[in-house]
Amino acid sequence: MNPNIFQQLPILGTDEIRAILGKRIDEQKQTVGIVVGVIEPAGRRVVAYTSLRDPGSEVEYSNLGAGLLGHILARRAGTDYESLVRSRITHSLGMPDTGITLTPSMKQRMATGHNAMLAPVANWDLPTLASAGALRSSTNDMLTFLEAFLGYKDSPLAPSMKAMLGVRRPVGKASFEIGMGWFVFGEHVWHDGGTGGFRSFVGYDPKNRAGVVAFSNASTFGGVSDIGMYLLNPKGQIANLDPPEQHAGILCEPALLDRYTGRYQLPDRVLDIMRDGGRLFVQVTAAGGKPIAGPVFEMFAEGGDIFFVKVTGGRISFETGPDGRATRLIMHRVGREPSPGPRLS
Repeated sequence: MNPNIFQQLPILGTDEIRAILGKRIDEQKQTVGIVVGVIEPAGRRVVAYTSLRDPGSEVEYSNLGAGLLGHILARRAGTDYESLVRSRITHSLGMPDTGITLTPSMKQRMATGHNAMLAPVANWDLPTLASAGALRSSTNDMLTFLEAFLGYKDSPLAPSMKAMLGVRRPVGKASFEIGMGWFVFGEHVWHDGGTGGFRSFVGYDPKNRAGVVAFSNASTFGGVSDIGMYLLNPKGQIANLDPPEQHAGILCEPALLDRYTGRYQLPDRVLDIMRDGGRLFVQVTAAGGKPIAGPVFEMFAEGGDIFFVKVTGGRISFETGPDGRATRLIMHRVGREPSPGPRLS
């Protein structure tokens, strides 16, 4: 045995550590960013942070990032996020029905949300990282918001609104870009999304000075984005949606569910199918060629290698090989063509 093997050696310097991290990220593709902290006789220090790309050079959509940004801005201003939005935006524009805390009038007019099967659900409240989606609003308030972007309403926010489209980046392999909070496709600018029981779309055409707001109190997979985009651009199409079907799940043996677990490559995303006891779950783990951690949804067996997802109203069917193990899945989403996905692992 080498007698020097247990000798205390000095911890590497910052530049040497950064070189190790760079190799791990750039060559081995094992992570996106690493922070290293060191405690040694010379003191405590955070010595390194490196990433696969320069900040701002590429897009990575993140609700967590949006929530963290709002929290930082509020802290910097010495207030909370709702008060910051009120003082900087809604008060100056005249948007009385936009906020996080519901006034008595807002409570009285608040629509009841529904899931994809049109069953009533409770509102989401986001006390932490509120800028990820805690604001509530009305159609009239959001039209007022768009009037400022379109120049119909004078506002000291006009330069900032214009700057939101000044820097753009392509979104993966998609045919559209993203600015600061807005998606951009040709002449059309929009953002859509939803929380539990609701879906929303806000978009505008700066050239033609037209804008559209569409809200729905049903959290369906397709939402109302197709309606909003069609009103902005009639050359598009409105999805032909079927009424939601009621499903009754059946119990399956865990050994049977193991036939379906694994990773599957769809045209636009990677799905992981996971088992926990006698239950099966699905999660998006990559999109646009980049790893993400999407929400986890439970899948319910319907029979004949077909499962349904209550939250989205979609179905996932599997094709199996001679050994009974799934070789690929097919995602059936409301208003879209079926998407096949071969098994990766």
